[in-house]
Amino acid sequence: MEEKILNGKKHGMLALLIILAVMVLSLGGFIYAISFCSDLLGILLTCLAMSIFVADIIALAGLKVLRPQEALVLTLFGKYIGTLKGPGFFYVNPFSSAINPARYTQLSQSGDVKNGEGLQISGQSIKADNSNKLSLKVMTLNNARQKINDVLGNPVEIGIAVTWRVIDTAKAVFNVDNYKEFLSLMCDTALRDIVRIYPYDVAENIDTTGDGKADDGSLRGSSTVVAKRIKDKIQESVNDAGIEIIDARITYLAYAPEIAAAMLQRQQASAIIDARKMIVDGAVGMVEMALNKLKEESIVDLDDERKAAMVSNLLVVLCGNKDAQPIVNSGSLY
Repeated sequence: MEEKILNGKKHGMLALLIILAVMVLSLGGFIYAISFCSDLLGILLTCLAMSIFVADIIALAGLKVLRPQEALVLTLFGKYIGTLKGPGFFYVNPFSSAINPARYTQLSQSGDVKNGEGLQISGQSIKADNSNKLSLKVMTLNNARQKINDVLGNPVEIGIAVTWRVIDTAKAVFNVDNYKEFLSLMCDTALRDIVRIYPYDVAENIDTTGDGKADDGSLRGSSTVVAKRIKDKIQESVNDAGIEIIDARITYLAYAPEIAAAMLQRQQASAIIDARKMIVDGAVGMVEMALNKLKEESIVDLDDERKAAMVSNLLVVLCGNKDAQPIVNSGSLY
């Protein structure tokens, strides 16, 4: 289904003036027929005036007012005739009808697709838009957090915010049953497809790009790349619905509660090991520097046994968690 824009329909004000003028004339004719005509002529004029008045009332249904970034998809006896876009006062066939299958559906900032007459957000009731106008504004979808297993099988909770807009009204109305619910579902499936490719943190021997080589991609460290892939995946899925995905961002990322404590301990242990390794590397370098300095300055000549004792003492002092308690020996060296 291709979108057809109805141009040259901004004659709403002229049509309204003509309708009002004809309505006044029909009322005048009705009054004249009752007051001054009788018999068959009066009946004919009365019927004619009433018919014109009813036709004018029906003609009023063809008046359409649109604000900026709004559109109306029109059908006539089941056939798509075109779309009105842009602000203005339009006049179309009064028997045409506007269609918007998602008029009672709101993509709430609080997270879920809601259907019905109203929506509860922060304790306040928001009435759903019951008009058949399609909004062409940039809108936001903040889907509920999902629990998804990453590539290592660890359950992860993740949420995304997607900014989108309708670019083809005909596709949005006729190609899918409800384009808002369709978008929400495609966001969920795209999120699952991409997240299960990545580990939460950098892991060994994991290929996240599909080139057959291990890389350092992760949900936590490559959030921009992950969000870009999610956006492209969603766009690929909603092309037939006439929707453009402008941006997608990860809004929440954490381990699932059932493994969060264990993963925190693992991260802490890894951090402690890395810190200890750095401390030991630094301590060995300092001991080596101290021995070389003593030898270069000829301050004292130590045999291998005394060097080993000095190295042991220095490593204990440099690598210990507590301050050392030195013992002063005032006797001989040996």
